[in-house]
Amino acid sequence: MNLPRLIVLDDEPDLSSFVGEVAEQIGFEVEEFNDAGLFIEQYNKRADVIVLDLMMPEIDGIEVIRFLAGIDCDALIILVSGFDSGVLHSAQKLAVEHGLNTAGSLNKPFRHDELYQLFNGLSITPKKLARHVEVKSPSVDELRQALHNNELLVYYQPKIGLNNNSSLAVEALVRWQHPDYGLIKPDLFILTAEQNGLIDELTWVVLKQAMEQCRSWRDQGFIVQVAINVSAITLRDLDLPEKIGKIVQKNGLEPSQIVLEITETVLMHELVKSLEILTRLRMKGFHLSIDDFGTGYSSLLQLHQAPFSEIKIDYSFVSEMEKDSEAATIVETIILLGHKLNMKIVAEGVESESCYKRLAQLGCDRVQGYLFARPMSGHEVLLWFSQQGK
Repeated sequence: MNLPRLIVLDDEPDLSSFVGEVAEQIGFEVEEFNDAGLFIEQYNKRADVIVLDLMMPEIDGIEVIRFLAGIDCDALIILVSGFDSGVLHSAQKLAVEHGLNTAGSLNKPFRHDELYQLFNGLSITPKKLARHVEVKSPSVDELRQALHNNELLVYYQPKIGLNNNSSLAVEALVRWQHPDYGLIKPDLFILTAEQNGLIDELTWVVLKQAMEQCRSWRDQGFIVQVAINVSAITLRDLDLPEKIGKIVQKNGLEPSQIVLEITETVLMHELVKSLEILTRLRMKGFHLSIDDFGTGYSSLLQLHQAPFSEIKIDYSFVSEMEKDSEAATIVETIILLGHKLNMKIVAEGVESESCYKRLAQLGCDRVQGYLFARPMSGHEVLLWFSQQGK
């Protein structure tokens, strides 16, 4: 029988034994270390879960995090500490920035039920059973060929209206229907497009397909608002308002049906030109959404300068708000701030019913996430709307 493997690293033998006993009740194979130096010397990258204490003598948990990041550790990391909760929170964020997979944190002292619930909620395929499949990013030449052969498709993720908002809305998300590898998600080719001067062409493919799909939905009796991500390169084109306007007019749409999502970092480059373009887009009736809000370095300045009509709360806050009080406070504050500025608020990354209900209580205008629907084709979206009674 192949059991998932859990390692406890804590300098207190009684506590590491307690953690190990709870893990064994769940069905883990457990190994305990009370010396961080010995762990670093002997670790063979075969753990599925590592429970790591931050406060240890000689080598502390932060140094262990750095070590794990350096060896590309893919185990789930659970941090524990009897120190200030703010330090535990920062350590968890540090682990994420290092690219480690964090599965939660616990303040000492913690109870059996807390630990049991955390372990029991983990989704793990033991490394002994897992098959290693290398997913390689396609080359720039393949991407150029894909653009030439119209292999890029647009999928749509529905947005759910809250507080009596029943209008239909989706976000357009690009996919690549590769002839050999099948459907490829954007995280494997967007960076290639950005680094090789193809992102503007890709953006226009998405814009045109999304608006043609909107026209098709309209012809079938569904008026849908679609949000489309706009690249930094595309946003430097002074003729952008006219170019988008022509596509909208060609498809018989209203500019208000189009939400252009702009990341905060886009405005950090060529600010004057970006502000001119964004202002003219708003004057033509398009909606503008500041995407991934709160993850940049000048969020409030962007809200003050640019004519945004919507704030999109980044999933990194939404997904953590139920177990991280600081993330919950940030979400609540963004909603209050946005409404004070007469903006609509969209929260992405909603995956639980309790998170959805909490966002509704806070007055969020729209939500999207796997709780409701994954990205799907235009035809599937129409069926989904119909099944929802829209």
